[in-house]
Amino acid sequence: MVGRNKELEQEVLDWISAVMGSPIPAGSLEDILKDGVILCNLMNKIQPNSIKKIQTSGGNFKLMENVQRFQEAMKKYGVPHEEIFQTADLFERRNIPQVVISVFSLGRLTQKHPEYTGPSLGPKMSEGDKKEWDEDQQRALRDGQIGLQMGQNKGATQAGQGAFGNSRHM
Repeated sequence: MVGRNKELEQEVLDWISAVMGSPIPAGSLEDILKDGVILCNLMNKIQPNSIKKIQTSGGNFKLMENVQRFQEAMKKYGVPHEEIFQTADLFERRNIPQVVISVFSLGRLTQKHPEYTGPSLGPKMSEGDKKEWDEDQQRALRDGQIGLQMGQNKGATQAGQGAFGNSRHM
């Protein structure tokens, strides 16, 4: 398991608090987020009505459903499947760094959604630099001289080279 980074965990908690508009309870990240209630409310703040039912009490399975609903809402929001933690990572405290990565991915992805106006988390997302080529430019690039890096060898061959390690006969 990857080592935990307390600064990143605190940054995630601060971001959640800023998005929610209210302070979150004190404690460790896994204790605060374990039941999934705060995560579900966070997702509803980011994308309203994305999670319809939030269990606030009940057994472990009822509370684990909150975490699963949060994961499904993250997938629909656009967080890559590879960056989403598994329920046991949080609920059984197996891989808390993966939970932090998932929340960071969600916070980073909010920058791509213009309807979201709250704070973002992590570095600014890059924007593509799409090139538009007209027909003359495309033709010049397509019909231009092929450089040496493109496979031109000006007639040279490997004829006469023996097996690897042997000297070349001239």
